[in-house]
Amino acid sequence: MFSNPVKNVKTFGLQETDIVVDLGAGTGHYATVMSFFVPRGKVYAVEIQKDFLNKIHSKAKDLNILNLECLLGDIEKKGGTKIKDKAVDAVLASNVLFQARDKDAFLDEAKRILKPKGKFILIDWHHQSSILSKNHKAIPKSKAREMLEEKGLIWYRDIDVGEHHYGIILKNQ
Repeated sequence: MFSNPVKNVKTFGLQETDIVVDLGAGTGHYATVMSFFVPRGKVYAVEIQKDFLNKIHSKAKDLNILNLECLLGDIEKKGGTKIKDKAVDAVLASNVLFQARDKDAFLDEAKRILKPKGKFILIDWHHQSSILSKNHKAIPKSKAREMLEEKGLIWYRDIDVGEHHYGIILKNQ
């Protein structure tokens, strides 16, 4: 892994009662770490691949994490996360935007579940890398920020998430 989830989550400014979601959670690196930062809150790990959700569930069980819920869902479809409108304090999308086939639908779904004044935390690749497939192109930070601002989110601050990635936090209105 090129980015350190523990170090990065410390920069998110999460509160211990926050409700957060890791969209496209993969194997749960961020979801499990965030669960410790919101001990009186809740973490949703939304993933479309059942095998990944099983890994997250097993990891949470091994670590005795009780505030993490795994959801099988399509983050590129309205209502696909199975989370209610305006239900979460923070949305994390790490290494997801560059992969999304329907980036507009993905951002709409993320915005739909985000509370007013909630945070959208985006971590993605700085530049094209041999790790990325030919079908997935890195999205420059300026373009990602523009896409998010078009959805009505307001830039809050940049965060340092390692040399291969950029991180930005935007807030919902």
